[in-house]
Amino acid sequence: MKLFEAAKIKNMEVKNRFVMPPMCMYQVDKQDGIANSFHKAHYISRAISQVGLVIVESTGVLDNGRITDYDLGLWDDRQIDGLKEIVGGVKREGSKIAVQLNHAGRKSETKDLRHIGPSKISFNNDEYTYEEASIDEINEVIDAFKSAAIRADQAGFDAIEIHAAHGYLINQFISPLSNQRKDEYGKDRFLLLKKIVEAIQDVWPKDKALWLRISATDYIEGGIEVADWINFLNENKDSFDLVSVSAGGLANTKINAYPGYMLDFARQIKEATGLMTIGVGLITSSDMATYALENDDCDFVAFGRELLRNPNLVMDIAKERKVEGIVHQAYNRAYR
Repeated sequence: MKLFEAAKIKNMEVKNRFVMPPMCMYQVDKQDGIANSFHKAHYISRAISQVGLVIVESTGVLDNGRITDYDLGLWDDRQIDGLKEIVGGVKREGSKIAVQLNHAGRKSETKDLRHIGPSKISFNNDEYTYEEASIDEINEVIDAFKSAAIRADQAGFDAIEIHAAHGYLINQFISPLSNQRKDEYGKDRFLLLKKIVEAIQDVWPKDKALWLRISATDYIEGGIEVADWINFLNENKDSFDLVSVSAGGLANTKINAYPGYMLDFARQIKEATGLMTIGVGLITSSDMATYALENDDCDFVAFGRELLRNPNLVMDIAKERKVEGIVHQAYNRAYR
C-alpha cells in the first residue's frame, strides 16, 4: 500500500507518506517563542504514532513576524533548546522533522510591535496598523530567515519549509493584490522569495532538504494563480526539493472547501514542474489519500485535522488496512 511505502526527499528517507502539516497551536507561555511541554507532547506523540514526516508549525523569524504572540520563534538563540528536544524525540521514533519558517507581515497580530507589508494595505482588521516595508526592513527580514535557518540546523531539523502561502509576508509580496510597490520588489514580485532562498542556501547544509509551502491561488480575480507558480518553479526548480501545495489566505473570501479540494493544484504543480509535492486540503480518509498517491496527484499526504482528532491515526489505518510492522511496539497489545 503506497501510503506505507518509504520515499526520499533529497537525501532524507521518509518511512511512509503520512505528513503532519504545520498547524499553529498558539501555546507559547510567555510570548517569548520558546517551545514548552505542550509542543513536545504534541509533536513527539505523532511520531510515536508513526507519522513519517512531522512539520513544526509556523515559526517566526522575527518577533514581529509571528502570527500571534503565542507562536514559536527562531529569532533568538534561547529558542533553540526547546526545539532541539522536540527534534530529538521525533527522530527517536524514526520519523523525520522539518520546521516551517515564516514572517506574517500584515497578518501579524503581535501586540506593541511594528507590522509591515509590501504596501500599506491592511488585512481586514482595524485593530492593527500596517506600514509599507522599507528596504532596510526587507533586508532585515531576509537576514532573519538566514539566521533562523542557522538555528534550525543547530536544533537538528532535517528540513526547512519556507512559508510562502496563506497571505503571510512572502505571499503578500508575490500577489499583485497586496503588492503595489514601484521599486524592484514591485517589478519582480518574487524577488523577496528569491533573496530569502539565496540567504538560506548560504547557511543551510547542502545535503538537507529545502522546500516551499505555497498558495497556488488567491481565489480572487487579479491575484496569484497556479500558472504564476509553475513559471517561477520551473525557473528555480534546482532550489527546491518539494512543494507543499495549499491555496488561499490572502484575503477573506468564500472558498468552496470539500474533502481533497486542493489536490488538483498539487497535481498541476507536480506535472508541470516534475517536483515532488505534498497534497493537502481536508484529506480525511485512507481511501482518499491512497487515491491521491496512486493518481500521482502528490508524493506525500498531509493529514491535518485528522491528526488533531486522532494522534494514533497512522496506527489505526495500519490496523484497518492490515498492514503489518507499523504499530509502535509499546502499543502492540492495543492493536492485536
